[in-house]
Amino acid sequence: MKKENLTAAKWRVSLNSHFLFLFLDGVGIGERRKEINPFFSASLPNFINLFGGIPSLELSELNNGLSFIVPTDALLGVEGLPQSGTGQTSLFTGVNAARVINSHFGPYPHSEIRTILEEKNIFRVLKELGADVYFANAYPKQFFEYVERGQRKLSATTLSCLMSGIPLCDDESLKKGEGISADITGERWRTDLGYDDIEPQKPFDVGKRMRSIAEAHDFTMFEFFLTDHAGHEQDMEFARKVLEIFDEFLGGVIEGGFSGLTVLISSDHGNVEDLSTRAHTLNPVLTGVAGEHAGFFEGKIHSITDIAPTIVDLFKSKGFIKNLERI
Repeated sequence: MKKENLTAAKWRVSLNSHFLFLFLDGVGIGERRKEINPFFSASLPNFINLFGGIPSLELSELNNGLSFIVPTDALLGVEGLPQSGTGQTSLFTGVNAARVINSHFGPYPHSEIRTILEEKNIFRVLKELGADVYFANAYPKQFFEYVERGQRKLSATTLSCLMSGIPLCDDESLKKGEGISADITGERWRTDLGYDDIEPQKPFDVGKRMRSIAEAHDFTMFEFFLTDHAGHEQDMEFARKVLEIFDEFLGGVIEGGFSGLTVLISSDHGNVEDLSTRAHTLNPVLTGVAGEHAGFFEGKIHSITDIAPTIVDLFKSKGFIKNLERI
């Protein structure tokens, strides 16, 4: 792992807006069949209100003039089912990681693409532009013990932060409202991790906290993994519950409107949208953009390799950066 270049960020960026990247693991655009696609049987009023409907393979693009959804290629010209390691690396760097190793690979980044992830991940790139970047997911003490033991099986998001000198939120961050539980509600901290002092929260309230965190930073990312788990379990009831938790959370995020905020939702591969299979899918992933600078992304997103470069272009644009001050 390379040492952080402490001289890279020579400029302080003052932004007139904040950017929130909500990364949903394993969410594609599927068929309009409620017997296999939980998007069409779950109650998702906030998502529908925001984007004007639920996308399907029959109607994959939605645009209400204020927000839009666009189907986004995750196959990347490589045969086989997309996987998290290459998919997330491609999503977070803009480099076609599957093409680099000529296969889809996961769930963790392949050793041959770790250098790409280290050097080109969006956290590092934006940080070197001078932006204040933040990863909102809170990790339990068991995770930090795992890392201390030298374990290397880490997700692309976690690796990106560790490689870029981005501090990870811990249990104290969660208790102070400075971090978000990966399951949104925090229920698993009590049931699975032994944190009796952490009370489960309502998704809407967590969404409001997410909004506050995003407004305290230039760029914030939050990763929600339960969508992928629900897809692998092929459990319709669980999948609906997971989507409804996210929808309530989204409602809290957007309650205050979009003045000063842009929200982007995207994924690494399809899965939960087709419960007829436990495997990932060949479907395009769902990318939705809403808020102050949503229009900047129109016509620019075709594959998951377009996401990170377009975010970086936005941060470099005059419409997003208010001024640059020499440190």
